Amino acid sequence: MSTIDSGHYGDGVARRTKRLWTENERRAICLRATAPGVSVERVAQRYAMNANLIFKWLRDPRYAPESPAEPDAACFLPVEALTSR
Repeated sequence: MSTIDSGHYGDGVARRTKRLWTENERRAICLRATAPGVSVERVAQRYAMNANLIFKWLRDPRYAPESPAEPDAACFLPVEALTSR
């Protein structure tokens, strides 16, 4: 993660920095956020970022992890009808 100075705030005031995430870092964070049983909020806290940014990345096809293979749309099972007389 790299940072740049976002401006001068004077003495005694904390400087704000803007973090620049590489595409590989974004993909890795999105992959962690979509793991089963993992909260996006927890991943965001781990990286000291806002969860909304992760959700934004997840909407972008460049960073969203590939979805698992879809099961067959229709799955038919043999059924045997029993009639009683």
